[in-house]
Amino acid sequence: MEIPQITSKLSTRPVQFPDCCLSISTTLLHTLASLLPRQPGFTLSIGSGSGLLEALVSQSDPQISIEGVEVASDVNRYIAEEHMHVAGGAWDLYARAKQASAWMFVYPREPRLVSRYIETYGNGDENGDGRPEMIVWLGPKVDWVDYEVCFRQSRYCELWVLGEEEGLAPYESAVVARRV
Repeated sequence: MEIPQITSKLSTRPVQFPDCCLSISTTLLHTLASLLPRQPGFTLSIGSGSGLLEALVSQSDPQISIEGVEVASDVNRYIAEEHMHVAGGAWDLYARAKQASAWMFVYPREPRLVSRYIETYGNGDENGDGRPEMIVWLGPKVDWVDYEVCFRQSRYCELWVLGEEEGLAPYESAVVARRV
């Protein structure tokens, strides 16, 4: 399905699409667009999968740039090729993460990967430059307990939990983590 066809099926009620784990609504797209950095900054979606959510957010506000990173290039269907990157494997960290203004994890599979990104790139370089100011975690509510420790034990411990009023399905949650 192409982006215009998908966009025509969106409403304020979250809808599940075959190319994305997360249910998507217009409300959620507007919420994410209001949070994510504008250009020249960019968001790195770590484990972007098909790139559907990322493409829809970028389409909703052309000033938002979202790049994706995945372990295989053939899963991407919606992110422009020049904004899609490949990591060496499920545990490989993508070094451009340190240049991103924000990170996004959508239905991540392993809390340890989130922790490794925070530990490796969350503090920036020796001058403290190049670190993201915000991390957005989106996934099942029941999974958050496994990921919360990744954030609470880091400098990204200022947490804001989003829910149904921000356009998520009742069983899903989004957490915005900011540096302190």
